Amino acid sequence: MRLLAVSLTLLALSTAPLALGKSADRNQPMDVQADNTDAVMEDNSDSTLNGNVVITQGTLEIKSDRAIIHRRDGDIDKVTLTGSPVVMKQINDSGEPMNAQASTIVYTLSSDLILLSGNVIIEQPRGSMRGENVKYDLKTGRLNGGGDGGRVSMRIMPKNKAPAEAKP
Repeated sequence: MRLLAVSLTLLALSTAPLALGKSADRNQPMDVQADNTDAVMEDNSDSTLNGNVVITQGTLEIKSDRAIIHRRDGDIDKVTLTGSPVVMKQINDSGEPMNAQASTIVYTLSSDLILLSGNVIIEQPRGSMRGENVKYDLKTGRLNGGGDGGRVSMRIMPKNKAPAEAKP
């Protein structure tokens, strides 16, 4: 029962995948694995998954050392993932892979914000972004990085063009 509750809690994390993840993933079963869990089934409580945490749902795969689910007034308020690093992989609706990693990923449901911090790397075929802190607004799709004294670096690839047809 507790693992089911934790699994449902983590579902909230995947309902707003980073960088336009595959929308159909939200309707897939979620599998959660960890070495151990410490969960309290109260309206205002935190549940913790420790050790080799692996969350999969459709094309989404998250690996972390620890996941903490914060519940407030019976609803999931925030999910905090930590690791060396936390790694997220997903295929978007266009079939392109997205890979992200950071020391900490915090998803706050009430504001639809994901904060990645600590050696952040986000890679997609059309480009990449690196920095110490990156905020992703799920409502607008806007990424904000830097402003913390650290620099942000991005690589933006040109739009792929169809290869020239071979001449006979």
